[in-house]
Amino acid sequence: MLLRQLEYLVALARERHFARAAAACFVSQPSLSAAIRRLEHELGVPIVRRGRRYEGLTPEGEVVLAWAHRILAERDALHQELSALRGGLTGTLRLGIVPTALPAASLLTTPFCERHPGARVGLESLSSADITHGLAAFELDAAMTYLDDDALRHVRRFPLYEERYVLLTPVDGPLATASTARWSRAAELPLCLLNPRMRNRRIIDECFAADGATALPTIESDSVAGLYAHLPNGRWSSVISHAWLHMFGVPEGMRVVPLEGPAHGPRVGLVVARDDPPSVLAEALLKVAREAGVRDALDALLTSYLGTGRS
Repeated sequence: MLLRQLEYLVALARERHFARAAAACFVSQPSLSAAIRRLEHELGVPIVRRGRRYEGLTPEGEVVLAWAHRILAERDALHQELSALRGGLTGTLRLGIVPTALPAASLLTTPFCERHPGARVGLESLSSADITHGLAAFELDAAMTYLDDDALRHVRRFPLYEERYVLLTPVDGPLATASTARWSRAAELPLCLLNPRMRNRRIIDECFAADGATALPTIESDSVAGLYAHLPNGRWSSVISHAWLHMFGVPEGMRVVPLEGPAHGPRVGLVVARDDPPSVLAEALLKVAREAGVRDALDALLTSYLGTGRS
C-alpha cells in the first residue's frame, strides 16, 4: 500500500468525482482509478461503490478513508517535526474559521508567518459543523470557532475573545446620538443582518428576544462582506460583533453605538485536536495565540471607535 493511493482516495472522497479527483492530484483519471483498484485488491475489500459515475464509498471504504486521513496526517506531522529540528517550520497550517471570526484571523496568522517564514497558512471559511468534521478527519490542524459548540469533541480549547455586539447606524439616524441603545429600539430600524443559517445571527436573535423584540431585516447576507457592502449608503443599520471592526472599520457616515445587555457574548477561540503526537504547526499557532493578546487588541479597537464615533 502506497501513500499515493491513500491520497487518491482522500481526493476522490472530497471531490466525489473521478475526473475532478484526478485533476486535483495532477494525474490522469485512468491512473487514479487503477491505483484505487490496486488498493482494494491489496486490502481485500471493496472501497468504492461504482456505477456509471461515482456513487460513494462502501462501509469498508469509509473505514479505509478514516485511516487514510490519519496516516497522511501522521506523515505530515513527521515532516513538520523534522523541519523544526532542522531549524525552521515548513508545510501548510490548515486553519478553519467560522465566517464571523475571519475579520480577526490576521491577529494570529500574521505573527505566525513572521515567526515561521518557511511555513504557509491555508485558510478556509467553514461552518461550525464543517470545522468539527475537519478536525476529526485530520483535514484541519486548528480552527477559530465558538468554544461553546457541544459538537466539538477531543479538542483543546484556547479562548481568544468574547464577542461584543454594537449597532452600526447612520450618523443622521434616530439612535446616532445615543450613548447606548436597547435591542428593542435597534429592531425598529431598517436592518441588514446575516442570514439565520449563520450562528452569529442566531445569537443576535436571542439578544433581540431577551429584550422582547424580533428583528425583521430587509436585507440578509451569508457573509460579513456582503453585509458591510450595504452600509455606506446611509440607509441601513446593522448589529455586528466588535471583532469585525478590525478588518472593516466603520463605514463613512456611520456611527458605533453600544447595545445594552450582556457585556460579553459567546467565546471565540482556537481549537486543536488532541493528537498524539500533536501537530507541530498547531502547537506553534497555539504559542502565538498565547502571546498575541487578541482580546485586548479588539477591546482597545472598540474603545477607540466609541471615542471617535468612526475611523
